[in-house]
Amino acid sequence: MTAGPRSKHATSTDAERGTDDAARRRLRRFQPLIAAAAFALAAFLVHRALRDVSFAEIRAALDSISARNVLLGVAFTAGSFLCLTAFDTLAVRYTGGRLPYRKIALASFTALSIGHTLGFAALSSGALRYRFYTGWGLSPGDVGRIVMFSGVTVAAGACTTGGLAALLAPELLAATFGAPRGGILGAGVLLVAAVAAYLAWAALVRRPLRIRRFVLPVPGLGLALGQVALGATDFLLVAAVLHQMVAASADVPYAAVAAAYVLGNVAGIVTHVPGGLGVVEAVVVMLVPGAHVVGALIAFRATYYLGPFVLGCAALGVAELSRRRSPRRFALAEREMR
Repeated sequence: MTAGPRSKHATSTDAERGTDDAARRRLRRFQPLIAAAAFALAAFLVHRALRDVSFAEIRAALDSISARNVLLGVAFTAGSFLCLTAFDTLAVRYTGGRLPYRKIALASFTALSIGHTLGFAALSSGALRYRFYTGWGLSPGDVGRIVMFSGVTVAAGACTTGGLAALLAPELLAATFGAPRGGILGAGVLLVAAVAAYLAWAALVRRPLRIRRFVLPVPGLGLALGQVALGATDFLLVAAVLHQMVAASADVPYAAVAAAYVLGNVAGIVTHVPGGLGVVEAVVVMLVPGAHVVGALIAFRATYYLGPFVLGCAALGVAELSRRRSPRRFALAEREMR
């Protein structure tokens, strides 16, 4: 986010800023409590649904997942993280910055593979992005805009996939979630309309969005379309990972798995539960009862979260070692970017 000129239209008084800062600090104090409460509720729901499942049944469910399912899950995971690097590529372009793709990919994969698992994405992945991008010459304001832009991309993807699933398969989702068909269709219309409104805003509005002393440029229709396409593709790929694990032992339609994942993921993001742990499970448990869903969810967590998390930590370690061994080279690179 870029600071605008200090004027009566773009700035607030020191007292107002102090009040806003205090309110944000109070909200941050409550966030861990919200996450803990959401996790506890989700864990209770999962426990109640699976209290009669034995360890032997869970092990048998894991054994039923074939090597083919695992390999396809790994391939879809790789595709998802490739999409996420494209999120950051568009975001850097949105800020007007110029960085080679290899650097953007390193920052994006490291930040998001770790942030997805730790939760509080705006803080965890945002801090890692700050570490990388400011070292390559971007300003702190630009890093904030990158985080904001990526968050909007996730929201656009969730609305697009959830809306299309509701409009294209209302009977399936109504039967899966026990909701009326009319309600499913209505939700689908609202979600798709929200995406259409965002695209119209990007196409027709040229005046930057001002939030007190911050100025946020309108992304433009090309970037907004990229956000919708990449965001939706990412959700579809992650849902495909989960579907591969579930489909190994149960005949569940992909559309139902995708809708369940979108719902659980959005709930996890809102509550800041690390990796949506327990929240995603509570939603997916509605699809497949018994041990099969436990085995599928364990395999999904290992494939999409644990594997990339280990690789992301290794990448961060190598990057930090390189930075410490060659501080002068990094300083020169930073000056060149500026």
